[in-house]
Amino acid sequence: MPALRPVLHVIGLLLGVVALAMMLPAVLDWADGNDGWRAFAASAAATLFIGGGLVLACQPSRRIDLTVRQTFVLTGASWVLICAFAALPFVFGSTDLSYAKAYFEAMSGLTTTGSTVLTGLDQMPRGILLWRSLLHMLGGIGIIVMAVAILPFLRIGGMQLFRTESSDRSDKLLPRVSQMANAIVVVYFVLMGTCLATLWALGLGFFDALCHALSTISTGGFANYDASIGQFRNPSVEIVITIFMLLGGMTLPLFIRLGRGDFRPLRHDSQLHWYLGIFAAFAGAIALWHGLVNDAAPLYAIRAAAFTVASILTTTGFATEDYSLWGAFPIACIFFLTFLGGMTGSTSGGIKIFRLQVFYSVAKVQIDRLMQPHRVILPLFNGRVVAEPIVFSVLAFLTLYGMSFGLIALGLALFGLDLVTALSGAATALGNVGPGLGEMIGPAGNFASIPEGALWILSFGMLLGRLELLTVFVLFTPAFWRD
Repeated sequence: MPALRPVLHVIGLLLGVVALAMMLPAVLDWADGNDGWRAFAASAAATLFIGGGLVLACQPSRRIDLTVRQTFVLTGASWVLICAFAALPFVFGSTDLSYAKAYFEAMSGLTTTGSTVLTGLDQMPRGILLWRSLLHMLGGIGIIVMAVAILPFLRIGGMQLFRTESSDRSDKLLPRVSQMANAIVVVYFVLMGTCLATLWALGLGFFDALCHALSTISTGGFANYDASIGQFRNPSVEIVITIFMLLGGMTLPLFIRLGRGDFRPLRHDSQLHWYLGIFAAFAGAIALWHGLVNDAAPLYAIRAAAFTVASILTTTGFATEDYSLWGAFPIACIFFLTFLGGMTGSTSGGIKIFRLQVFYSVAKVQIDRLMQPHRVILPLFNGRVVAEPIVFSVLAFLTLYGMSFGLIALGLALFGLDLVTALSGAATALGNVGPGLGEMIGPAGNFASIPEGALWILSFGMLLGRLELLTVFVLFTPAFWRD
């Protein structure tokens, strides 16, 4: 069994960061004259007390050097425990949520899913709205650091290929993992600041611009209004958010290269080409359907389709209207997009484009070998041969993804949810997308009426999708805990 003292020490430090973050909405509510600051202050005190206790009680005698097994435990336990404490303001505050619903809301925020059980967001205290957006920010930063610094070394679902692509010394980008993680965090905040300034310049209040910038770059999807982005009725805002959702779904090391004057990825990165190509193809098809079948004005059809496709593909989950009313073909496209996700090294969820590319390359090789059995053909990614362990890990990931989707959907059906709600709920939780389909959890609804047992299943599904499945499943194998 791995020694847990260093793991608990790091978790205590992370809880301290969460406690400090809780003070920001506490100060905001206090400034607004809202009693909600007491809930945040109490939650921060409890979180800091437990976190500080873990730091002091598990203080290591030397430099922390985690083993692979300890890293697996840290990755899973930190997200579970942080969500447990991040849910406290929803329990103690004015939202009056049960702990199951509060945990679901916190998990949705930290995993940048964007599903919500809250209604009446238009009248919600600003502290709660800010806390939801801060959860997206904390989760978004945690995701990209995890993607760069942890998952490639654990060989999770082919994530080691991302390490080869993004931080190979031969490419002379940034040789140290810590340097890469720091640079990506800088890029993250630059994108967020630019989005904030642009939305503010377009007429949004500073608070709305801040919260929606936090949600957009993290590809989270929490909004300050029940109508989501449709509340603003501003085409310029929709276009800007569409652009920044697409930027948030791109691999963030790409921006480091661009900032260093290296524009080769724009010409040679096949993952980027696939990502933009999928977006253009689905947006164009849905816009054409919307214009021809629903008689929508051409410019409106293009703008609405581009916003919706960008929102689902990047797993952000914003909405400008109820797209479930557009017809069968757009609904089928949106359900399919729920599984895809953005590029590796981004804050988006889903299967990810590079895994689809590896799977396509492997399938193509098998077909070519049937026609030319004596020819040596190898799967390629970005012009490089894909190593056999990476192929196996990607295929294992896709297999587990399909099995997890089926089991989560069956679990939701056990609680009496209809077929559309169960299937789309499983897909949106596992893909960290946000809204599902149907009247209950569609873009015009939310998850407030979902039974609490089903909410726990969805919370686990969001965690599975965010931690790339294998990181969680390995903890349930007896061999992992043997010496």
